[in-house]
Amino acid sequence: MVVGACEIECIIFECNSLKEKRHVIKSIIQRLQSRFNISIAEVGENDKWQRSIIGVSMVSNSNKHIDSIISSVINFIDNDERVEIININTDIY
Repeated sequence: MVVGACEIECIIFECNSLKEKRHVIKSIIQRLQSRFNISIAEVGENDKWQRSIIGVSMVSNSNKHIDSIISSVINFIDNDERVEIININTDIY
């Protein structure tokens, strides 16, 4: 069994309140969850309205599959015009 975890730090553009930030982050989280069948949540910077840290985790039987899913998740978030990724931390156990 292989476990993958990824922490993605983002800047959210055009947000003027926590309500707008939560709308953007919840939208991204729901789309990623349904598309990739991963565990995902906002895990940091909860009180800052232009920053967010999203945590992603998954279990598989191969490192290649974990790498592939993490890369797909990062590309998905990177292609969303509402946010910009500024830092990524990945661990595979």
